[in-house]
Amino acid sequence: MKNKIFFEIFEKLYRFFGPQGWWPAESPFEVCVGAILTQNANWKNVEKAIENLKKKNLLTPEALYQLSERELAELIKPSGFYNLKAKRLKNFLKFLFENYQGDLKRMREENPEILRRKLLEVKGLGLETVDSILLYALDMPFFVVDAYTYRILFRHGLCPEETTYEELQNIFHENLERDIELYKEFHALLVACGKIFCKMKEPLCEPCPLSELR
Repeated sequence: MKNKIFFEIFEKLYRFFGPQGWWPAESPFEVCVGAILTQNANWKNVEKAIENLKKKNLLTPEALYQLSERELAELIKPSGFYNLKAKRLKNFLKFLFENYQGDLKRMREENPEILRRKLLEVKGLGLETVDSILLYALDMPFFVVDAYTYRILFRHGLCPEETTYEELQNIFHENLERDIELYKEFHALLVACGKIFCKMKEPLCEPCPLSELR
């Protein structure tokens, strides 16, 4: 790592939480579905929605592409905002089939920067969702930024309050080696820290592994 403070953050979190092994999924396509369903949702509810799809043997690009939007919405109900998310999943599937014949392996052959721009043009896919798909499903080196990432860095004086997603992502890209596995592990550790300690309200600063961060 290029910047000592980021090495220290990673080391402290890794020692405290251990390896996270994120993203929990049985296939790259499951990662894509999970990344879309997890928008404004608790992960446990996303798991319930994914399990519904698995029980019906529908967790493949072909099966979901052929499924009606109404049927899909019913199955992913546990994830919340299910009608909207069904539309977003269908938009992603349309993109996947029209550009890559429904094959994530073909998608992985695309230039990462070009693919990122294309995915961001798909209605309903924001920066965090797209980067999650790129990093965790396609093994492309884009650091995923979320609310936990921003909160932790801001509270430790490592970014200004008005920092944008792209600016925050660049901080990681500039200060870390371009290592896909490092990106995955670091992002997952920040999420773990944010959920347990660096909460939006009433953060638990004293027991936090980053409490003595220099």
